[in-house]
Amino acid sequence: MKCPFCHEIENRVIDSRLSKDSNMIRRRRECERCTRRFTTYERVEEMMPLLVKKDGRREGYDRVKIINGLKRACEKRPVSINTIEAIADRIERTLQERGEKEIASAVIGEALMRELHDTDPVAYVRFASVYRSFKDIGEFMVELEELIKERKSQPHGKAGDARPRKE
Repeated sequence: MKCPFCHEIENRVIDSRLSKDSNMIRRRRECERCTRRFTTYERVEEMMPLLVKKDGRREGYDRVKIINGLKRACEKRPVSINTIEAIADRIERTLQERGEKEIASAVIGEALMRELHDTDPVAYVRFASVYRSFKDIGEFMVELEELIKERKSQPHGKAGDARPRKE
């Protein structure tokens, strides 16, 4: 592992710990040259399907893109990074369980919207407005009206509740 400070390759592991869910190993390392310490995370590399974009292009699954999209949608909302990572974990697990080599990117987009819908209604609307590329205010209003109608039909504390879901 290359030191992020001096770029030396030689380092030693000082401490290793499993994450709470046992899906990752956290390693504290010390560089042999500059003696600075840094942390690395190790996780099993799962074979993820190729994503088929709307225009037919294929590209590899990228967790960072999913996390960044969720972060943008949840910006200034009461949604923790742990909740965002848990959503990404659920999406990845679902993709792996499908066992397909290729999957339409729309499947992931719709799954993300369902997760956000259940987590935070404002984040959901933000994500939907970008993802669905509303052409005018009318399309946007239809989506909002459906959300409002759904919130009114739910008992208090269910849909539309700004509190993040429990992981």
